[in-house]
Amino acid sequence: MNPRVKEVKPEKNYILRLYFTNGEVRLFDMKPYLNLGIFKELTDEALFNSVRPDGLSVEWANEASICPDTLYLNSY
Repeated sequence: MNPRVKEVKPEKNYILRLYFTNGEVRLFDMKPYLNLGIFKELTDEALFNSVRPDGLSVEWANEASICPDTLYLNSY
């Protein structure tokens, strides 16, 4: 099992700074997802900045969430 997100901070240009349970800090680029389904709403900067950890992954005020494994495996 991959580590889970314990803290998240939105950055400029639709980047998430992720703090994982294993101590790693990684960046995740949300831009490739912003033309898909509910993620389209996240182009609103205020909504994008509403991101928060949900115990395993991250969630936004519009209830969008993303798989914690995707966040870990596709972050740098």
